[in-house]
Amino acid sequence: MATQPGIAMTMDKDAMVSVITCFYTEEAFLEETIQSVLQQTYTHWEMILVDDGSTDTSTEIAQRYAHAYPGKIIYLQHEGHANKGVCKSRNFGIANARGTYIAYLDADDVWLPDKLLNQIRIFEENPQATVLLEASEYWYSWQDTARKNIVIDIGTSPGKVYTPPELLMQLYPLAKGAAPCPSGMMVKRSVHDHIHFAEEFTGDNAVYEDQAFLAQLYLTQKIFVSSQWNNRYRQRQASQVYNVHQQGRYHRVRQYYLEWFRRYLNDHAIHDADIESLLRKALLPYHYPLYYSIFYTLPAKVRSKAKRVVRKLLNRMP
Repeated sequence: MATQPGIAMTMDKDAMVSVITCFYTEEAFLEETIQSVLQQTYTHWEMILVDDGSTDTSTEIAQRYAHAYPGKIIYLQHEGHANKGVCKSRNFGIANARGTYIAYLDADDVWLPDKLLNQIRIFEENPQATVLLEASEYWYSWQDTARKNIVIDIGTSPGKVYTPPELLMQLYPLAKGAAPCPSGMMVKRSVHDHIHFAEEFTGDNAVYEDQAFLAQLYLTQKIFVSSQWNNRYRQRQASQVYNVHQQGRYHRVRQYYLEWFRRYLNDHAIHDADIESLLRKALLPYHYPLYYSIFYTLPAKVRSKAKRVVRKLLNRMP
């Protein structure tokens, strides 16, 4: 994305961004991720690298950069070099952050050079917003140069601030609109005074950890949705998301999230008829699979078969 001339001169130089990157055994990608932060045109940032018990050379890579950029790149690890999962690691990093803003960068993704500059500008132009979401480039060409990358816009109208709970009603996983990727997000530090990553999302269920965090934002925060994209979301077969889908465990993970969200609404005394209606519909295939099959899945299959029969009959007509 191009940067508008003169933007840097209007920036609040005291607005530090804390970049939170958690990693577990990411030696193939971590250095490229760190370099994409070092190349940012907005330079008032700190990068907090949280080692989630890595067993490869990514620990040494992170420590080397922390040594080379003292006070700028910070290396953290859990006690005993333990593996505690991405949510506890993110919360650990946030607890040690000094910035006015918090941005998240997954350890296999990268940012374009103007990512922070563009997002700080948007916050300054929309001071009522506490959260910023942007589109993402789904990055395939890193591995196969013949394959085109795809920019996925967030599934709602961009360029405006949404109030709670509008985005919950429009975006995945309760609705059809495409959800944002963590590496495209930025929030004001005050958001984390009351909202944290849900640490019960571990193992396969960590596939939905970002959705659990986003649900809390949708319910409480004013959120600016940008059409810009300044992040590349690496697509690879070794990812947890890919494996959960390929090995047929996705619906188990989705049900876990939906049940968690139902408990969250109850625990926080949130009663909204529209949200509850969407949630009941989302849970139908898990709570009432026969009903769901008859009233949702089966009619679609019947319609498809009917169309094929009609086409055959038409083709036989003289």
